[in-house]
Amino acid sequence: MKILYYDCYSGISGDMNLGAMIDLGIEKSYLVNELNKLNISGWELITEKDQRHGIKGTKVTVRLTQHEHVHRHLSDIESIINNSSLSDDVKTLSNNIFMKVALAEATVHGVTVEEVHFHEVGAIDSIIDIVGAAICFRKLDVGAVYVSEIELGGGLVKCDHGILPVPAPATAEIVKGMPVRKGGVNFEATTPTGAAIVAALGTNFGQVVPFRIEKTGYGVGQKDDPDVPNLLRVYLGQTEENFHSGHKALLLECNIDDMNPEFYDHITERLFSSGASDVFYTNIIMKKGRPGIILSVICEPELAEALKEIIFTESTTLGIRAIRFLKNTLAREFTTISTIYGEVMCKRSSYKGREVSYKPEYDECRRIALEKDLPLKEVYNNIMSVLEKNKTGRK
Repeated sequence: MKILYYDCYSGISGDMNLGAMIDLGIEKSYLVNELNKLNISGWELITEKDQRHGIKGTKVTVRLTQHEHVHRHLSDIESIINNSSLSDDVKTLSNNIFMKVALAEATVHGVTVEEVHFHEVGAIDSIIDIVGAAICFRKLDVGAVYVSEIELGGGLVKCDHGILPVPAPATAEIVKGMPVRKGGVNFEATTPTGAAIVAALGTNFGQVVPFRIEKTGYGVGQKDDPDVPNLLRVYLGQTEENFHSGHKALLLECNIDDMNPEFYDHITERLFSSGASDVFYTNIIMKKGRPGIILSVICEPELAEALKEIIFTESTTLGIRAIRFLKNTLAREFTTISTIYGEVMCKRSSYKGREVSYKPEYDECRRIALEKDLPLKEVYNNIMSVLEKNKTGRK
């Protein structure tokens, strides 16, 4: 399976991530053409080769060609993204990254997500960084993203709210549950944008399975530390199928019998956006014949504390059970195929090198059905017929 491995030994920011992506082979022209679909002006993408401690990489700067005094809400940014001509999967991922920041800011300031004013992250350069991250990730078409221990930095940072200690409050919220370290460098190594990108993309944190490195990309940061090179290193590689036969995971469960059912959708959305692998509910009968619900959350162990906090603060439960177990999964690979509806994203699952299933992504089928005003099952069956023909042709 093709993977990305983020080696954040000197932190991560939005521009460092774009630099690493271009260094891995994403064409600047492709990235700019996709970003132009946002239909926002006043920016220019500057890329150049640079060095830190003799290590060559790509430095990206989003240069603003006009000054703006706009503090955007989440709804403003979602409107920019959703009204663009970007693909649906890029829109969804971009919105997920921004939601990570919005939830963190809401927690820090004690307001709702809708009330959050994006300051630095709402600026055009941060919009380019985040949407650019989603574009590059979808273009690389990887099956998993591993993230190392993240260096947060040290010292003080000047924010819209004044001079604050590193990490910035929003960054500290976003990296909850992730393995981090602090003080390796005396500057803000990880920004809220950088933290949100790996929080949204990451499938495994702190621990990586063996993999074969195919390419290494370096994103050059804006700082120049005398001891530690300000670089983000990202590997593009392949894992062996049998490495994914099983890994340790965590099941969080709680019983609920006194909560407004309308709250469940909100809780589910928050849990998924914070990295939960799965969220599901089971009807049960509790003591004295009372009907109740078991909320079950499957996650990676390092995300447990952040997810427990969501469950405790958003639900009415008084306790959570944490059960460790071995999670066996099929190896998954995402590919695109040509159909009568254009290019469609499909997912191939395999076990020990043998294909088990190959089917289109539901969101892709639903998007096409809505755009073409066709029954969903008709779209699905037509795409499956293409997959079957391709499969027959491979034999």
